[in-house]
Amino acid sequence: MPFSTSTTKQILLFGAGKSSTYLIEYLLHHAPKEKWHLTVVDYNIMAAREKIGRSFYATADAFDVQVAADALEMYLSKADIVISLLPPALHHIIAEQCLRFKKTLLTASYVDDQVKQLSQAIAEAGILFLYEMGLDPGIDHMSAMKLIHSIQRKGGEITQFHSYCGGLVSPASDDNPWAYKISWNPGNIARAGKEGAVFKENGQVREIPYEELFAWCGRHEVNVPGVGKLAYYPNRDSLRYLRLYGLENIPNFKRATLRYPAFCEGWHALIKLGLTAETPLTQTDGLTYRQWLTQYLGIDPKENLEEKIAQRLELRPHARIMRQLRYLGWFDDVPINKGTQAPVQLLQALLEEKLALKPNDKDLVVMMHDVIFERKHIKTRLKSFLVLEGEDALHTAMAKTVGLPLAIATRLILQGKITLKGLHIPVAPEIYQPVLKELEEHGIRFDESYD
Repeated sequence: MPFSTSTTKQILLFGAGKSSTYLIEYLLHHAPKEKWHLTVVDYNIMAAREKIGRSFYATADAFDVQVAADALEMYLSKADIVISLLPPALHHIIAEQCLRFKKTLLTASYVDDQVKQLSQAIAEAGILFLYEMGLDPGIDHMSAMKLIHSIQRKGGEITQFHSYCGGLVSPASDDNPWAYKISWNPGNIARAGKEGAVFKENGQVREIPYEELFAWCGRHEVNVPGVGKLAYYPNRDSLRYLRLYGLENIPNFKRATLRYPAFCEGWHALIKLGLTAETPLTQTDGLTYRQWLTQYLGIDPKENLEEKIAQRLELRPHARIMRQLRYLGWFDDVPINKGTQAPVQLLQALLEEKLALKPNDKDLVVMMHDVIFERKHIKTRLKSFLVLEGEDALHTAMAKTVGLPLAIATRLILQGKITLKGLHIPVAPEIYQPVLKELEEHGIRFDESYD
C-alpha cells in the first residue's frame, strides 16, 4: 500500500463493479482532508484503475481472493478498515481474514450463515463487522428504524409495516419488453428470489416457494406516490427482522422487491422453463442458443421451437412473454461457446448483454414504507417513500444508494463517531441518524403522505 505514513488511514476496498462508483468518488473526495489512502482490488485491473482515475490518494491492484492468499494477507494486515463489494459467496473469505487480523469490515450484503457463526469471535475480538449497509438491505433498515422510533415516541402502536424497494429502469429509458435494465450485480438478478419468501399477514405466517413467487408478483401491486402502480414480490425471510425492528407482535410485516408487472410475468416463464436452474451442467461449445434450448427442453429439432414453448407456457405465439424470450436471444442462432454451463449462467450472460444500460440510460430507485398505526384510537396510514433517478449508466441511482451509505459509515468509523463492536446491521441510532442526515445532503431523502 503506497502513500503510507504514521497518520495515514488505509482503506481497503474489494470490488470495482457497478455499485462502487459513488463509494470510490466519496472516499477520494475526502481523502486529502482526512488523510486517507484507498486501495481498490478487483479481479479486473482495468476496472479498478478506471474507477480511481489519476488520484494521488488511491492505488489499484488485481487478484483473485480465492487463490491469492499472500496478496490478500499482505493488504489486510496493513488496512485500517475493509469494505467488500465482492459477490456474496466470497464475503466469508474476507470476513475470516478480517477477524484474523482484527480489522473492521463493511459490506452491503446480507448477514449470511457463515458470518453468523463468527459472531461471538467478532465481539470478543473487539472489532466491528457492519453488514447490510447499502440500499436494500441498508437504507431500508435505517429509514425504517427512524420511522418506527418516531411513531413509537409519539405513542403510536404499529399494526402494519410493509417495506418495498426496487432497482428499476427510468420510464424515459424503458425501451424493451422486460421493462427492466441492469443497474447492479447481474448474478444477483439471475438468482433473485431463490430462497422463496416468508412474511406475516393478518397474524399468520405465510410462505411462498420460489416456483410461485413471480406468479404471485404478477397479481399484486402497490401504489407509490409519484410513480404509480408497481408489482412486488416478498423478499426472503421477512420474519428475521421482526425482533431487530422491535415489532415482534405486529400482525402484518413484509419486506418486498418492486418490479414493473411485465418483468414478473416474464421471469415466471423463465422459472417454468427451468432457465434459472443451477443444474444440469451442459457443454455449450459448438451450440447456438437456439440449439441448446431445443436440446435442454427436449424438443424435436424438426418442430417449431417457438410454437412448442408457447404451448408449454399456454400462451399465444405473439404474447409479450414470447417477445421477452425472443428479446433475450434464446431463439437466436448465435454460437454460445462458453464451455460447461448451467442454465442460470447462460441466462445471466444474456441478461448482461441484452438488458445492459446504454451510456445515457437512467435507472430508478424506488423505496417505500407503508405503515398503519393507531394513536389515541385514531388509525393512520403513512407512506414514507424515496424516488431517485440516476444520471447515466455509470452514475446510477443504484450505485449512489448502495455506495454512499458504505462510504459515509466508513468516514464516521474512522472519525471515531461510530464505536459499536461486534456483528451489526444498521438499526442502531448511532448508525442510522448521522448516515441518513448526510444522505439527505446528497439528495437521498424520503417524503411522506398520509391516508
